[in-house]
Amino acid sequence: VYLDEGIPYITLPTLLELKTASGMTAAHRLQDLADVIQLIRANQLTLEFADQLNPYVQDKYRELWQAAQVVEEY
Repeated sequence: VYLDEGIPYITLPTLLELKTASGMTAAHRLQDLADVIQLIRANQLTLEFADQLNPYVQDKYRELWQAAQVVEEY
């Protein structure tokens, strides 16, 4: 946790690690995996960003990154 002008925050890699691990380990937390996909899209993250993450979540991040590349057409 970091402080910026007294406001606590976590880094993007940490947020992604927490969300990914939560979705991987709790069947009722699937929204966390959807959040990771949205974070990948919103921040235009690369596949190589996985290398910055804890090894426990790297493969799942890569899987979610692939899912984030799909463009939905309605």
